Amino acid sequence: MRDLSNENIVHIQDGDIEYLQFRKLLEYKDKVIHCYTTRSDDYKIDNGVNYKKLYNSLNLDYNKLVKIKEQIHSNYVQIVESKEVKPDKVDGLITDKKGISFSLRFADCTPIYLYDPVKNVIGDIHSGWKGTVGKIAQVAVKKMQEEYNSKPEDIICCIGPAIGKCHFEVDEDVKNIFENTFSYMNINDKIIEKGELKEGKQKYFIDTNLINRKMLEEIGLLKENIIESNICTVCNKDILHSYRVDRKNAGRNTAIMSLI
Repeated sequence: MRDLSNENIVHIQDGDIEYLQFRKLLEYKDKVIHCYTTRSDDYKIDNGVNYKKLYNSLNLDYNKLVKIKEQIHSNYVQIVESKEVKPDKVDGLITDKKGISFSLRFADCTPIYLYDPVKNVIGDIHSGWKGTVGKIAQVAVKKMQEEYNSKPEDIICCIGPAIGKCHFEVDEDVKNIFENTFSYMNINDKIIEKGELKEGKQKYFIDTNLINRKMLEEIGLLKENIIESNICTVCNKDILHSYRVDRKNAGRNTAIMSLI
């Protein structure tokens, strides 16, 4: 299988376990563990064997896994104080408690890893296009500020593999939502690109990675602390799950994050 390593990402292979990690977050590997799985094996929530193999590779305790029962493409973010919490109908989790590990599922949507090394707080965020429009990344940062006194300039954000502008093709209605929501940024010419006319419908391409970056900068994160994977899930459909490619048959990539 191809190696997806680049200047920001390390592609790890540990026997039959395979995942991606951010070089920036690996600088804090004594405090936080993270990964983004590939399709080399399907780490389904119900497949305890595969999950345990992954957790063993990461040196994490599988019994302290916290997962969201249903991710609903919202901008709802929940604080987690115990592994006994059973989050439901949210799309982001935040904690300052060691040992708890978050597990969120993705197939083209944007994984956003947040880490404040000063307050030692993490956030694992699922930003679908609706969540992006709802500014879930900003919601999460604000919660870190309110609950843990995090300073935006201290927070590191890693934006994981997601569908890129090259493949996030939408119709006029979705284009208008993005255009109206983010027009105040004066970057519509950069985030929206006119595509082809297909079956009488004008198509457009949206850059959600750039939108998330600009939103994070807007709320106070430093440019150098926002790191992108530069990996498109559709371009790499042989390695990563993509709903745009496989539709209802799509598996899910898993974003793990934990304080240790």
